[in-house]
Amino acid sequence: MTDITRPSSPPAARISGRSFNELPLSPGMKETLRQLGYLTMTPIQAASLPIALAGRDLIAQAKTGSGKTAAFGLPLLTNLNPRRFAAQAMVLCPTRELADQVTQEIRRLARSSDNIKILTLCGGSIMRTQTSSLEHGAHIVVGTPGRIMDHIERGTLNLEALNMLVLDEADRMLDMGFVEDIAFIAKRCPANRQTLLFSATYPDGIARLARQFMRDPQEVKLTGQHEESKIRQRFYEVSNEDRLQAVGALLKHYRPVSTLAFCNTKQQCRSLLEALHAQGIKALTLNGDMEQRERDQVLIQFANRSISVLVATDVAARGLDIAQLEAVINVDITPDPGMHIHRIGRTGRAEENGWALSLCSPSDQRRVIDIAQMMRIKPEWHELSELKDEDEAKLIPPMVTLQMLGGRKEKIRPGDVLGALTGEAGYTREQIGKITITDQSTYVAVARNIAHEAVRKLAAGKVKGKTVKVRAL
Repeated sequence: MTDITRPSSPPAARISGRSFNELPLSPGMKETLRQLGYLTMTPIQAASLPIALAGRDLIAQAKTGSGKTAAFGLPLLTNLNPRRFAAQAMVLCPTRELADQVTQEIRRLARSSDNIKILTLCGGSIMRTQTSSLEHGAHIVVGTPGRIMDHIERGTLNLEALNMLVLDEADRMLDMGFVEDIAFIAKRCPANRQTLLFSATYPDGIARLARQFMRDPQEVKLTGQHEESKIRQRFYEVSNEDRLQAVGALLKHYRPVSTLAFCNTKQQCRSLLEALHAQGIKALTLNGDMEQRERDQVLIQFANRSISVLVATDVAARGLDIAQLEAVINVDITPDPGMHIHRIGRTGRAEENGWALSLCSPSDQRRVIDIAQMMRIKPEWHELSELKDEDEAKLIPPMVTLQMLGGRKEKIRPGDVLGALTGEAGYTREQIGKITITDQSTYVAVARNIAHEAVRKLAAGKVKGKTVKVRAL
């Protein structure tokens, strides 16, 4: 195994800041990257893309938010034959949410290519619909190990044409007990394929996994990717009875636009949601009892900045990867120090800074000591009495999510929605936020001050030549 190990604080110019034009990519792909604003490579892209594009197997250690989807998405698309309607590449992800995000990102990168079909295969969706889609052929399959394995066993997923297998967040898949499923899938892929493995950490299981089915992989470790300095941690001592009110005090003091609040139990999530609503703070919760459609709607509203706070347990938040997350609040301290690191690692991603704020009762002291030892930090303690409502104005999210009936099945694209809003409706690009398209619905974030009028104008106009039903969530 060849090891390309980077220094712990690499000079940016050495492994990032390099242009995508240096890479052997097609002119169409380079133009797509320019349009998407991908001007220079992130450290993980600069270190791994030359290896992956050369056809070598690769193990890359990089945290969420470092640009790893493009690091495997570009080689995957480069090796594709659009005229061959067969599964030529497969990406395994630990959760449905991550699989959906990977699919969306690869679709963006593939937009200059001819009719590339990407299919997401995860649990929670109807098997029959997925089987029907597979019968029509797909170039790229993205999914969770369990559902991919189901399709292989049923004979509905043919892997004969596969030339690339990607394991995304391999360490999390190991944690979730997918090691045997991954081995089952890898053994049924052609032996001469290329395999890329991406992982935020490097537990022993990764090396064992690699030995099973990778061919002389090159290894890229960017130890400098985990820069705790971008995450400011503060600990606040609080009594159990004041804990829920303290969350509101933290929000009013720090005023983050997006906050992920972690509780240890579903009941605590429900209690916190009630407390936040009573304080006029827009919040939603995720829980395991939700239908997938409800869960998707909550995540879309949070990701596009229509909701200030998302309340979740560790189980409900699995696979969550939210860009521009300003703060994580540990309402309850987790008994697992590794989970604490995982929780707070969702903020301070890429070039952004983030707050990690933890509420600790006297009985939590042992847990904080364990976290401090594992992270090699001295906890920074603060008093709740220091918190002030910095701005009397309410914490109101900047956007509102509009839901339109009709999605991918009606061949609606983001450009159709953007055109309707910036054309006939007369809004500026700056007033429109994230556009998310699912099979049945289209979600678009608009500036809060135009939301009511935008619903009326969209309902009165047409999208792709058709009248649409629209409502604000």
